[in-house]
Amino acid sequence: MEASCLELALEGERLCKVGDYRAGVSFFESAIQVGTEDLQILSAIYSQLGNAYFHLQDYSKALEFHRHDLTLTRTIGDQLGEAKASGNLGNTLKVLGRYDEAAACCQRHLDISRMLHDKVGQARALYNYGNVYHAKGKNICWSGIDPGDFPEEARIALKKATEFYEANLIIVKELGDRAAQGRTYGNLGNTQYLLGNFQNAVLAHEQRLLIAKEFGDRAAERRAYCNLGNAYIFLGQFEVAAEHYKRTLQLARQLRDRAVEAQACYSLGNTYTLLQDYERAIDYHLKHLIIAQDLKDRIGEGRACWSLGNAHTALGNHEQALQFAERHLEISKEVCDMIAVFFSPLDGAKAYSFSESHAPDTLGDEGFFDLLSRFQGNRMDDQRCSLEGGLSRASAPSSPCETPPVAIRKSISASEAQASEQSGHFLDLLASSQGRRLDEQRASVAGLPGLHLDQNTSQDVLSKLIASADSKEPEDDFFDMLIKCQGSRLDDQRCAPPPPPKRGPTVPDEDFFSLILRSQAKRMDEQRVILPSDPGPTQLNPD
Repeated sequence: MEASCLELALEGERLCKVGDYRAGVSFFESAIQVGTEDLQILSAIYSQLGNAYFHLQDYSKALEFHRHDLTLTRTIGDQLGEAKASGNLGNTLKVLGRYDEAAACCQRHLDISRMLHDKVGQARALYNYGNVYHAKGKNICWSGIDPGDFPEEARIALKKATEFYEANLIIVKELGDRAAQGRTYGNLGNTQYLLGNFQNAVLAHEQRLLIAKEFGDRAAERRAYCNLGNAYIFLGQFEVAAEHYKRTLQLARQLRDRAVEAQACYSLGNTYTLLQDYERAIDYHLKHLIIAQDLKDRIGEGRACWSLGNAHTALGNHEQALQFAERHLEISKEVCDMIAVFFSPLDGAKAYSFSESHAPDTLGDEGFFDLLSRFQGNRMDDQRCSLEGGLSRASAPSSPCETPPVAIRKSISASEAQASEQSGHFLDLLASSQGRRLDEQRASVAGLPGLHLDQNTSQDVLSKLIASADSKEPEDDFFDMLIKCQGSRLDDQRCAPPPPPKRGPTVPDEDFFSLILRSQAKRMDEQRVILPSDPGPTQLNPD
């Protein structure tokens, strides 16, 4: 017996819940091929299919089905479904870097949730809203901005993110949702970190750590320890940072995550270089190097060699430093990882520098901080938005094309036919015309795959779908704005999301790298001097 659309959809949902998204997609696609007249079921299929494609990082397909879902939820007047669909659409647009459109979706989600007095929906909308501005701020920070040039646009976006996260915290505390509080504290800490508010970041991550321990969530605990270490580095409390990185390392080993283990070793090596304990630094960088080689991470291997070269230079081991420097240069050319480094043969092995304002043969705290600035930081998985479980909704706006009705053209001369014959011809013509018109109307919503319309409900549903495309009511401004931004068929949805910065699995994420560079550039600006045109004392540059 052939499976029904609902049975196929339920199996697809089950597979997605256990993480088998590719198999889930196959069942959802089969359900669409079978089709259904139930718009609620079809909306749920669109939502789950969009979410599955999102997990598979096929954001174009995710956007396509999110659009279908939003169209249906609006058509059937399902406001709760529309709110969830808007939220899921916002998540997808955020990943694609389309932040203004994503923000509009989050606002729609928030507005409907407030209208329905849905506290849970409001909390989710505020959380997603914060994530949009968080991502926007981070994107501006590392998208080619010169060190030291912190755009006001990025600062505004990050401040908005903190406001939305804080508003979310108020609600999730009222709801007693500790898990949600933990996620928000993690993201709030990351945003404060990007803004340079390191003490506030510590406070937030300490709360994240406390909640992670309550739930026995060792992965979240590990992330919290790592982020606390990063923040303490910039507070100048290197010993405290080292202790947090050690806990990160212990948890990574317990979780048997070798890549994260290597990242922790890398951070510890950098921290002990700051503490001028170069022997310990070398020990941790060698551990990083071994894991990078085991995992065939050439970028990580190159960075480890670079760090080892600097540490050996500080100890005066110039021959070993030169060997590591040459290996690093060779690997960097091989993988086109030209982020950071220039090797100077002057006086044997010299330290590398990211800024021309450093002396090329200087290591010191400033030189290493410049090194550290390139690599420090670790992206939080807490930033990822969880997608709705169950047959929830997620969609993007769709604009069904209205086909003008077929004109009835037929001339019947009274002299050529009797009145009864005229009536019969007219009725036949009308029936034929109406049939063609219904076929064309069905074609106009052919962009909604899997939609079957029975004789009793088809005209009503078609009318609503067509009316939704033509509506000019004020509440449709959101829908119309998205259509205008995305184009009638969202041709630009085929664009791939912005590529992440090149990195290896054993090297900490570099999302925070620009912030650190800017922090160091500001310190350098404060130390830089202006040579006076006439004799007089040296003056510091003003901020």
